[in-house]
Amino acid sequence: MVCNTFPDLENCYTDVMTTNSHMTTVRMQTTAAEALELVARADNLSVSEAVRIAINEYIDTRRKDPDFQKRLTSLFETEREVFKKLAMK
Repeated sequence: MVCNTFPDLENCYTDVMTTNSHMTTVRMQTTAAEALELVARADNLSVSEAVRIAINEYIDTRRKDPDFQKRLTSLFETEREVFKKLAMK
């Protein structure tokens, strides 16, 4: 779910909190945290929602990068070989 596309962010928040979700902690410099909070407030978003938007945009950008896709395919092939070896034992 990409919450920044919803006109009603309150419903988006409820959906994120009630569906299969994952919580993580991010450490950043104080200046970055202060800037993030200010930017989020200016956009009328929570910091969490601003982070979710940034993560979704990052993933979308990587998906469109052909070099990244090559690395991802290579990683997938390597992992598949490891799984095959584990399954044989």
